Amino acid sequence: MCWERNATLEMSTGRLLRTEALSWMSDVDNVTGGQSQDLLLQPAWDYLHQNHHDLLRSPLFPVVLSVTTYFFLVGVYTVLDLLAPTWPCINRYRLHPDRPVTWPNIWTTLSVTIYNHLLYIFPAAVAQWLWRPPTPLPREAPTLLSFFLGILGCMVVFDFQYYLWHLLHHRVPWLYRTFHAVHHQYNQTFSLVTQYLSGWELFSVGFWATVDPILLQCHCLTTWGFMVFNVYVSTEDHCGYDFPWSLHNLVPFGLWGGAPKHDAHHQRPGTNFAPFFSHWDWLAGTHTVPNPSSHAAAAEPDEMKWRKD
Repeated sequence: MCWERNATLEMSTGRLLRTEALSWMSDVDNVTGGQSQDLLLQPAWDYLHQNHHDLLRSPLFPVVLSVTTYFFLVGVYTVLDLLAPTWPCINRYRLHPDRPVTWPNIWTTLSVTIYNHLLYIFPAAVAQWLWRPPTPLPREAPTLLSFFLGILGCMVVFDFQYYLWHLLHHRVPWLYRTFHAVHHQYNQTFSLVTQYLSGWELFSVGFWATVDPILLQCHCLTTWGFMVFNVYVSTEDHCGYDFPWSLHNLVPFGLWGGAPKHDAHHQRPGTNFAPFFSHWDWLAGTHTVPNPSSHAAAAEPDEMKWRKD
């Protein structure tokens, strides 16, 4: 009987030790796994929540964030465009190194951009400020995984939406002439061509960028991350440069479009309709690979070489 009691005691002790070990391993997993994802963004979110609460809640904040991001990026690329003719270290990365961006090109595209912002974006921002309630700010930040998955999800949805819109506005002549032809007045891309758009196209792009995070129920921090990334990608697609760090050179298997493919779209408008990825163009037979010769100058000798016939 004594032997049986000792065996029972040893078994109980063993079960207790195993339970404690499993509990400790679970705690370690929480610290190094899910909780670490929370901790990565939570301090930054706490800082923003405590120090910029009113700014972040304002319905104007997403508009200000997108507009300032756009003009900052365009400013950087425009400086590069102006330096490129005399700086070979910059000019070597241009898609069309012997076709410099000129001041008339800059003023024309910039004036249309400012006109669109004053006529469409500013009134829409005021309407949001007057009628849209303040943005609710949750106490908890998104996990790092949900942050990146949310941005990826918005990209996938936006990519499909704009592919269909873009394809439709090329295939229906009235839609092309009325709404999209203005964007194709330049068959060589540079950053200010990004928003050289009709009001309808600007509204469509802005509407999806605003609605998609709502449809996917993204955290507001994820929503703002997607808006900034969307502006960055749009500007990079039109920048006219093929840098080693450009996204199309970092994403493998040719899955990303990038500046060379979108530049090819402006030269061959029946191809490369998707804004981000390449899979829809592959599936629909509208994908084309830019020719190396597309980085060389076209034969037109004067300013009209920028324009589509």
